Amino acid sequence: MRPRLAVVLAAVVTVLTMVAGCGLVSSSGTFREASLPGGDRPLDGAKLVVTSKSFTEGVLLGKITATYLAAAGAEVTDLTGAPGSASSRQAQLAGDADILWEYTGTGWVTYHNETETISDPQQLWQRVHDVEKHDHNLEWLPPANFNDTYAFGVSEPTARRLGVRTMSEVAALPVRDRTFCVDDEFFSRSDGFIPMLQKYGIPYNDPNGVPAGNVTRMDAGVVYTATAKSSPCNFGMIYTTDGRVKNLNLVVLDDDKKFFLPYSGTAVVRGEIIDRYPQLRTLLGTISERLTNDLMQELNGRVDIDGEDPADVAYDWLKSEHLIE
Repeated sequence: MRPRLAVVLAAVVTVLTMVAGCGLVSSSGTFREASLPGGDRPLDGAKLVVTSKSFTEGVLLGKITATYLAAAGAEVTDLTGAPGSASSRQAQLAGDADILWEYTGTGWVTYHNETETISDPQQLWQRVHDVEKHDHNLEWLPPANFNDTYAFGVSEPTARRLGVRTMSEVAALPVRDRTFCVDDEFFSRSDGFIPMLQKYGIPYNDPNGVPAGNVTRMDAGVVYTATAKSSPCNFGMIYTTDGRVKNLNLVVLDDDKKFFLPYSGTAVVRGEIIDRYPQLRTLLGTISERLTNDLMQELNGRVDIDGEDPADVAYDWLKSEHLIE
């Protein structure tokens, strides 16, 4: 779950009713059949339920996982695209779903209400891994090499004109150049815009920091195009693996004071399932080690911008990596 997703209780009821009533059904279609190179079937006889959150990246990760594990011989039930942010998590906690891609920042802040900022991705993963294993017998496998967190973007021409690549360099600009576009949720979050400005020494609604008139609040989707045009703002709130970052040629500014919590993508497996099928560690690790910010931007863009089906994007990527045939 990305930091922008809200917890919707009704979604939990919806998915659990679906699980208990008519079986597990994907809200975004099915995955494509394939086999491993050489016909290996290390999961032959295994029965697995793969779920995901409903936003593009979550669905893609679910489709990649379902396709690959089915190619490895498992009988996979596809529950990708579960509505809301809580439904897939609750399905896994209830034992109705086995595998779910999560984010370390979500586990730390949303699921365990922690307020300590741990900027080191590996340390944060270890803390989340330990508490989730203890509290819920969920195994958070080693994280992938992508971090889907908040950041600020700027168009390439504006980055060159202003000479900025880091948030500290933005803070050093003249007040007139410190203009921002953000959505309402990020503006009001306790770990969002206003505390971030404070961290960088340019407090909100301060004539020497960021005057209120320098901030435009708008829908999150519009922020990207506004930032690409550098109007009405030079800097816009983005998500680091969003396909529009690459499509619009935005520069992701370095959060050099480490304000934002890491949201490393991580495959989470129920403990009894990983014990029953320990080969999942290797199989899911094979996927994780290949996933980067640049790759997720590309795959997300193929769905959100080019309109491709997530199942096809997942299949094509696995095939391009020679993981399936």
